[in-house]
Amino acid sequence: MDKQRITNLLAAIAAIAVFGFTFGLMFPLLSLIMESRGVPPHIIGYNAAMHPLGIMLAVFVIPFVVRRFGAKRAVIGAALLTAAVIVCYPLFPVFWWWFGLRVLQGFFVSILFAISEAWIVRFAEGAWRSRILAIYTSVLALSFGGGPAVITFTGIEGALPFLVGAAVLLAATLPILFVKDEEVDSADETALSVFSFARKAPILLIAVAMFAVLDAANLSFLPVYAVKKGFDQEAAALALTAFVVGNTVLQFPIGWCADHFNKRAVMAACAVLAGASSFLVPFVFGTWALWPVLTVMGATAAGIYTVALAELGERFSGHELVTGTASFSTMWGFGALAGSLAAGWSIAAFGPDGLPFTMAAVFLIFILSIAAGRGTARRQPS
Repeated sequence: MDKQRITNLLAAIAAIAVFGFTFGLMFPLLSLIMESRGVPPHIIGYNAAMHPLGIMLAVFVIPFVVRRFGAKRAVIGAALLTAAVIVCYPLFPVFWWWFGLRVLQGFFVSILFAISEAWIVRFAEGAWRSRILAIYTSVLALSFGGGPAVITFTGIEGALPFLVGAAVLLAATLPILFVKDEEVDSADETALSVFSFARKAPILLIAVAMFAVLDAANLSFLPVYAVKKGFDQEAAALALTAFVVGNTVLQFPIGWCADHFNKRAVMAACAVLAGASSFLVPFVFGTWALWPVLTVMGATAAGIYTVALAELGERFSGHELVTGTASFSTMWGFGALAGSLAAGWSIAAFGPDGLPFTMAAVFLIFILSIAAGRGTARRQPS
């Protein structure tokens, strides 16, 4: 791996990490503010769903933006526009302004994320591909975990947490200045089609969607769940930190397994552990066991995404790789939309414990999907 490739890889990872910090802050921050103002859980779910809706809409403009402005300028512009959206939240009332702002935030963030992740998958090559992507996922997860921790210092009232989030996001533009990759700007000359890519890699897209369901549901509602179960706001925010911090320890071993064993088997094992951990949350809440259970749940759920990215980079290149990363973003948006809605509905219908039990059921469905597709996968990779 040459020096410029390493520089590109590190710069793209750094940019996404800074983005992840802000992303991890905004999801629980907005949910906690709405919960403190008496907004019903299902309305919080509708609002959280606007973010992935913006992500799904962005896939249709990413090729045009890259061709028109270049990948580097597109990423920097998206970061600046996302920061501008973030500082608008405290200036407008929740209804209905925050719904529109949430769509715009997801739209601009998707441009930043999809292009940067395409760089990362492209430059993480060779026998260490899964472990390199595991390090990336670990860094991203650590940045997610740092976001909620900020709430313990800033609180949720006033403009301060939003200003902190915007300032940190602006820092994401600095690493991008070091990226040098002329090919990306012309790699995708036609409109991206999630449907055409789905025929080649259905299980990979299902995997991304299932991870996104759990990820968005917990990013949006785990602090709300913890408050309803008796935690104060600071402890509730730390519960979300526990959910994501395990990735910094466990992603590399998961990547090692993916580099040495069948990736589909590793993916299935992660799904089993994620679903089982979610199922256990109500039974261990209020005990010391809650923290390792949340850690294992977050780490194994993210492990599914790590393995899916590794298989994507292994099987696809060029135009198909760009299409694949955009398809991953779209499926993440679809899964996050479904997860946010399902989380709000489950709490409203079944009480707080409806959240972890619903997520466990989602992963049971995913495990069955992998099992059903094994025969097809042996004949033709899916």
